[in-house]
Amino acid sequence: MTITPDPWETLRTSALLGTDRRPLPATALPLADAVDRSDPATALLELAALATVRRRAGALPVPATEPPGPPAPEDHRPELPEAAARRLAVLLTGRSGGSGTGGTLANLAELLPQWLATARAEGLRPPAALIPGLLDAARARSELRPDAVALAGPLGHWLAARNPDWRFVLRTTAAEPAPRPDAPDDHRPWHEGLFAERVTHLTLLRRRDPAAGLQLLRGTWSTERAEDRLLFLDALQDGLSPADEPFLEAALGDRSKNVRATAAELLSTLPGSALAGRMAERARAAVALAGSGTHLLVTPPTACDERMQRDGIAPKSPTGRGERAWWFGEVVAAAPLALWPESTGLTPEQLLALRVGDSVDETSSSWADDLREAWARAAVRQHDADWARALLGPAPVPPARGVGRARGARATGAPAKLLAVLPPPERAAWTAAFIEVHGLGDSFQLLGACATPWTPPLSTTVVAALARAAASGAYPWSHSGVLGMTERALAPGAAAAVEELAAGAAPDSAWSETFARLAGTLRFRAAMLDELRPTADAG
Repeated sequence: MTITPDPWETLRTSALLGTDRRPLPATALPLADAVDRSDPATALLELAALATVRRRAGALPVPATEPPGPPAPEDHRPELPEAAARRLAVLLTGRSGGSGTGGTLANLAELLPQWLATARAEGLRPPAALIPGLLDAARARSELRPDAVALAGPLGHWLAARNPDWRFVLRTTAAEPAPRPDAPDDHRPWHEGLFAERVTHLTLLRRRDPAAGLQLLRGTWSTERAEDRLLFLDALQDGLSPADEPFLEAALGDRSKNVRATAAELLSTLPGSALAGRMAERARAAVALAGSGTHLLVTPPTACDERMQRDGIAPKSPTGRGERAWWFGEVVAAAPLALWPESTGLTPEQLLALRVGDSVDETSSSWADDLREAWARAAVRQHDADWARALLGPAPVPPARGVGRARGARATGAPAKLLAVLPPPERAAWTAAFIEVHGLGDSFQLLGACATPWTPPLSTTVVAALARAAASGAYPWSHSGVLGMTERALAPGAAAAVEELAAGAAPDSAWSETFARLAGTLRFRAAMLDELRPTADAG
């Protein structure tokens, strides 16, 4: 019996070896005779295309190896409006079209997260036909998974149980089903699941019942690997309370230094914990009010003893800083911020205004930056808005026309982290004031800390700053990071102002194309969000 070789395999072999070493095979593919073989490499690709169509067209359904089981549970959420469903199909395929303003749209894949978050917040359900594509997108982009899994709902879980490619659905924290009040907790995922499934189970349980989550972790803690203990401990951030202190205090004696450090950081966010008290005592010894309240005197630790190491302070600096500076920063960052006003009677603003000296030279300011940086870390860790506000300082103020210089600090990485501690409206107002004074050059991290979509005042300020940048002769790519963010975060209502900038720019210039693209994207986002409103199909 003669066995006919598979055309696909023969072509694959030629591709792997190269057409110089393996001549193109004769194939019985339909239309193969029409392929021009004068250029073997091009001919190989054309034959491969024919073989691909043949393989796909000739594929037969695979017989079911097991009963399909019960159907997917019903999903009682309202279905997406028809226009929104069409929009989702466009976003999933990444197709782009004209914007209606003469420019092209931004990368639609960058707008998908906003669409998913909005649809989820509206409590809508995608059509069943779109859920496989939605899960494929989430499989490729992990940042989409929480919202995509929540939107996919019961059908998404049903499909994931039957397709190994979508198993991530069962490990995603957004996949929390609503428990029945009379249903006992099923901890099989914790005892039998993969590591990621165990982390998900613990995280969801902590959100629902922190005490039960702690009890579950405590039951297997001694048998867990060090790297697993670290991530399980991190999951305790959800619902962290003084009830967790005894467990975390015991974890300070763990064999793993990373576990010890994580336990110490969690305890430092509990101002009433014993660790916070120990750090407060060390901080009092390191920083004192001196000179009748005229300055702060810094006396950094001279050694890192065993008790400090147990409390999560590494004896060797991992940052390259001097050891005493490292120990000092770790102590102050872990001490409760309430310690300083209570012990000095001064507000955060008053404390930050004091001169900083040391025990060798009280006129030296060498420790001022270390102290301020440690207080900033403490404010972020303890989510203390008063201290964050004081460390940021007042919003920058432009100078009077023709007089002096602008007042207000320039941005670094720390202000963005401090800004994230403030309420969203205050973040936006502070960032808008900064951009008005300093422009867009140092604003990327600050804008990233602001809630999206940006408020109308912040959006107006950003558009004005873009106009100034264009007028100054700067190139758009010098602000590429901010421009990419504006496409996703600028208020859609700013589209008209951006269209005016596009119309006023030199024809066919880089800024003309940039503004037209941004305006088209804003129009697209406006329509996208309108379609998700409950009344989108009305009338």
